[in-house]
Amino acid sequence: MANLKEIRSRIVSVSSTMQITSAMKMVSAAKLKKAQDAITAMRPYSEKLTELLQNLSATLDGDTGGAFAEQRPVNKVLIVAITSNRGLCGAFNSNVIKQVKALQESYAGKQVDVLAIGKKGNDVLKKIANVTDNKSSLFDALTFENVAAIAQTLMDKFAAGEYDKIELVYNHFKNAATQVVLTEQFLPLKPVEASKESTVATDYIFEPGKEEIVLSLIPLSLKTQLYKAVRDSFASEHGARMTAMHKATDNATELRNQLKLTYNKARQAAITGEILEIVGGANALAG
Repeated sequence: MANLKEIRSRIVSVSSTMQITSAMKMVSAAKLKKAQDAITAMRPYSEKLTELLQNLSATLDGDTGGAFAEQRPVNKVLIVAITSNRGLCGAFNSNVIKQVKALQESYAGKQVDVLAIGKKGNDVLKKIANVTDNKSSLFDALTFENVAAIAQTLMDKFAAGEYDKIELVYNHFKNAATQVVLTEQFLPLKPVEASKESTVATDYIFEPGKEEIVLSLIPLSLKTQLYKAVRDSFASEHGARMTAMHKATDNATELRNQLKLTYNKARQAAITGEILEIVGGANALAG
């Protein structure tokens, strides 16, 4: 059994760890509220815009805007892996990395490149995949303009034929305790599927005209889609870290209680031993 000094030292160490994890939990909880409000507010707009443009892309003729809906044989794929810059968030980053590896294997025999958004993903993926760029600095200033610049680069690469397909892999925020890894096709635009209730695609009257709308709204839709994915991942990160730190705090509390019990037992044994020595000595003197 460890001596009393060692047990006391461990109790102090575990208590310090518990204070740190508890503080990190509260910080993540505060940041989560703001991130959750942001992603919840933009989801309806993003989903409706995507639905509208999927209908529009199905009716496009020519190259104007339709380049983003062009279906080509898939030989060159780009995977955009969205992780975090910091750890201590459970399986948040490892789940994305596992999904990227699975995607990479599914495209065996084809050129597969990775664009990393997040330092943790980049550090691991550069060892197992061809990471062409790292956009970890995006989280230093997470704005629509900064995300739109990355989306524009992706659109230019697809339009130029550098890639035949671009996919996003990120954590979808469901609630503070649950994050679901999604694989979402970014380019080419997927044509709208006919619903079960009706086989007729939705028809719109466009004003001033399809060409003008395509030139402005399709790029905007793609930029919004990427921004939503990054925002989704950002909210998921804080939810995952809050949950992980809550569990770590509970485990530290349990360990501290066990150590205190061990310390009290060891202290009791030491006191009992001292009493027995005193009684034994007194008996020897009396004899």
